[in-house]
Amino acid sequence: CETCSEEEAKYRCPRCMKYSCSLLCVKKHKLALSCNGVRDKTAFISINEFTDLNLLSDYRFLEDVGRTADAAARHPTMHSPATKKLLYCLRNKARRCNIDLRTLPIGFTKRRENSTTFNCMEKKFYWHLKLVFPHCHAEYTLKGVPDDKTLADILKPYIDPVESDPVVCQRLKIYTVAPQSDVQILMKIENRKQNSIRYNEMDASRSLLDNLKGKVIIEYPTLFVVLKTLKNDMVVLGQ
Repeated sequence: CETCSEEEAKYRCPRCMKYSCSLLCVKKHKLALSCNGVRDKTAFISINEFTDLNLLSDYRFLEDVGRTADAAARHPTMHSPATKKLLYCLRNKARRCNIDLRTLPIGFTKRRENSTTFNCMEKKFYWHLKLVFPHCHAEYTLKGVPDDKTLADILKPYIDPVESDPVVCQRLKIYTVAPQSDVQILMKIENRKQNSIRYNEMDASRSLLDNLKGKVIIEYPTLFVVLKTLKNDMVVLGQ
C-alpha cells in the first residue's frame, strides 16, 4: 500500500494509479492528492504502453461523444427558427463591425452560457464577457457589457484600489497593489495549432468594440489579465 506502507495492496486508483490496501487508505490518498478516483479517458499514453484495453476505452469514449452530439442535434431548440434567426442576426451584426463571431452547436457549454445580445435601437452589442486573472486563479463572468465601454472601465470594479469591491480586491490583491502600467490584457487567438498558441494584446484605453475588431470570437470574448513583471506562459503575437 502506497498510503500506509504496511498492508498488502488490493486496489489501484483508476486515475493516479496509486496502490491501496483498504477503503480507509483509498479515502486518505484521495484527500492527500485531491484525486477524484475517476479514470482520465483522455490521458496521454505512449505507443509502447498502448494495449487493446486502451483501444477499447478510446472506442467507447468516441461512442459516448457520438451519442452526446446526436442528442444535442435532436434538441428542440436546435431546429427552432427563432434560435437560428437570432444567431444569424447576431453573426451578421458582428460581421458589419468587422468581428468574426462564430457560434457553437447546441450542447456546448459556451453556447449555453452565452448571453450576448444586440440592441437594434441603440445599434450596440451587449457582450457576455469572461475575465480571467491567472496569477490569482480567479475567473469572473460579466453579462450585458456595452461594446462602447473601455477595458479600463470594465476592470475598475476588480483591480482598482479605490473602486473595486473589498472582497474582490482582497482576492486580487496582487493586481490592485501593482501599478496600472504593469497590467496587461490579452485575448487568445483562435484557429491556431495547439503547439502554437498566441495572444493578442488589448488596449485598455480603447472600447471593447475597438479591441474586438478584426478578431475571431467563439461565442464570447475571454480576456486574460496578467502582470508584465510576473512570469507567465502566454506568448503575445510577434514575440
